[in-house]
Amino acid sequence: MTHYGIVTDLNRCVGCLACSVACKALNGVEPGSFWNKTLRIGPNPTEGGSGQFPDVEMYFLTIQCQHCANPECVKVCPTNASHVLADGTVQIDKSKCIGCQFCVMACPYGVRYLHEEERVVEKCTLCEQQIAQGELPACVAQCGGMARFFGDLDAGLENLEGPLSTDGKRVKLGEFCNEFTDADVHALPNAGNDPTFRYILRGRKWQGGE
Repeated sequence: MTHYGIVTDLNRCVGCLACSVACKALNGVEPGSFWNKTLRIGPNPTEGGSGQFPDVEMYFLTIQCQHCANPECVKVCPTNASHVLADGTVQIDKSKCIGCQFCVMACPYGVRYLHEEERVVEKCTLCEQQIAQGELPACVAQCGGMARFFGDLDAGLENLEGPLSTDGKRVKLGEFCNEFTDADVHALPNAGNDPTFRYILRGRKWQGGE
C-alpha cells in the first residue's frame, strides 16, 4: 500500500527557503500564506555547555501538511471535501468545501488556512499534479541543500528520492545522506492523527515535539 511523503535531513537543511519559494511559485499560493514554512530552532545551549558560542546549536525545521495516516481534518469535514487518496495524500476538493474551517481548527500543526477570496481552505497538496506525472514535489526538486527526499514511506526511508541524478537516476536517501539510526528519526507531535513525514537529526536535541 502506497503512502507518499517527505523525509527531511535537518543536518543538511541550510534554511535557504527555496522550498517555500518553489511551493508558492508552482502552486500560486497567495501573498501572506504558505503551504510550507521553515522555522529556526535555536540557537540553544548545548548539553553541558556554557550557553555561549561555540557551545550552542541550531537547525531549521520545515513544517507543512504531514499527510497523516489518520487525519483529524478529514474526520471533522462535514462535506467530505477533505479526503485521503489511494496514494495516502490528504487532499481538498474545493468544489465541496464550504469554508467552515473545522479542518483548520482540527489540524495540530496549523498548516491549513482559509483563502479569503475563494472562501475555501487550502494547504499543501504534495504537488499532486507533479507526482501524478512521476515528478518530485516542488519543495523537494528545488531543495538547495539536498535535504529533502520524496517517495513511498512504506518502502523504507532509504528508498526515498532526491532531485540529483546519477546516470539518469535520482539519488536515494540511503545512498546520499550520512548514516543515521532509528534514534535520529523524528516526527511532529502525534495527536492521534499519526503524522507520516519524518525528520532526521543527528547530534542535536530534537525540539520538534514541543
